[in-house]
Amino acid sequence: MTTPRQTTLHDTHVAAGARMVDFAGWSMPIHYGSQLEEHHAVRRDAGMFDVSHMTVVDVAGPGARAYLRRLLANDVDKLRDPGRALYSCMLNADGGILDDLIVYRRGDGYRVVVNAATRDKDLAWMQEVAAAQPDHEAVSVAEREDLDMIAVQGPEARQRLLPLLPEALRGPAAELTPFHAVESGDWFVACTGYTGEDGFEVILPAGDTRAFWSALTGAGVRPVGLGARDTLRLEAGMNLYGTDMDETTTPLESGLGWTVALNPADRDFIGRAALERQKAEGVTRRLAGLVLEGRGVLRGHMKVLAGEAGEGETTSGSFSPTLGASIALARLPAGAGDRVQVEIRGKTVPARVVRPPFARNGQPVVDIPA
Repeated sequence: MTTPRQTTLHDTHVAAGARMVDFAGWSMPIHYGSQLEEHHAVRRDAGMFDVSHMTVVDVAGPGARAYLRRLLANDVDKLRDPGRALYSCMLNADGGILDDLIVYRRGDGYRVVVNAATRDKDLAWMQEVAAAQPDHEAVSVAEREDLDMIAVQGPEARQRLLPLLPEALRGPAAELTPFHAVESGDWFVACTGYTGEDGFEVILPAGDTRAFWSALTGAGVRPVGLGARDTLRLEAGMNLYGTDMDETTTPLESGLGWTVALNPADRDFIGRAALERQKAEGVTRRLAGLVLEGRGVLRGHMKVLAGEAGEGETTSGSFSPTLGASIALARLPAGAGDRVQVEIRGKTVPARVVRPPFARNGQPVVDIPA
């Protein structure tokens, strides 16, 4: 059995009473005592997550732009200026999703942040695609294992975080809008997140991580584990790789068609031909949200009955603390209507089909069952 890797903050989590679990080969906190309280802290105040298990990759060199335009389904040419960020999928030749990621434009290249669970696969694929570039010697793909990442999310995130940043970043970070970033030295602050709340992801030197986490704790930011991170992202309608999408699904089947840039027509990104063919033939299944209207809790891999349209399956599901109702993401037949039945413990329970997100900025954005 392989021993899980530890982040810089592992001992800090243990000392704080965290329940640690093996997540994607890393020892990570699932909660610090109350997942529910941690969820509400992010929706109502400010919470912080150790996301140092995520993989930071710097792509540089004169061939970096052409390389990323080939590698990604979204087009990095949308990043007109340094400091802009873009969400994209990385596909195989069949249009299947290898991973979802965020890419940032920098003054001297690009920064890509990919998932921990797909680290080895992603790095191997990125190197393989780089090596196949005509100008492969003009592209460097380098993992930054010297950096950690902490996410601070919630309506009070700015107030709590900004005074603790290096002085050179405080002013610029205060002006950040979603999907923008600033950097100074090895500190990199991005207005991105995975909760549907305002906040930041801070990439910083590993040697500064413990002191920064301690300062955030002192400022009243609550540590939050993976349990609440999952219910928060589900309420925000954000996919989880390996659960709501994988190599057997395309962006068009996963609610991510908006991340596919088919213009300009001469950009030959990996998976393009497969997506164009699927779009022309018609997508037969789609990802949608469900709100349970009867009793029970939605979980992943529950059968969904969509009448004459056929059957589907939940991909993620949980009780939503913000809505006070059970919600899920589900892959449904394309012809499914706005009412379905979900099989829960041998019984069918009615559910309403909705368009995610379920909650944003601390408030429900879908109707809640009476």
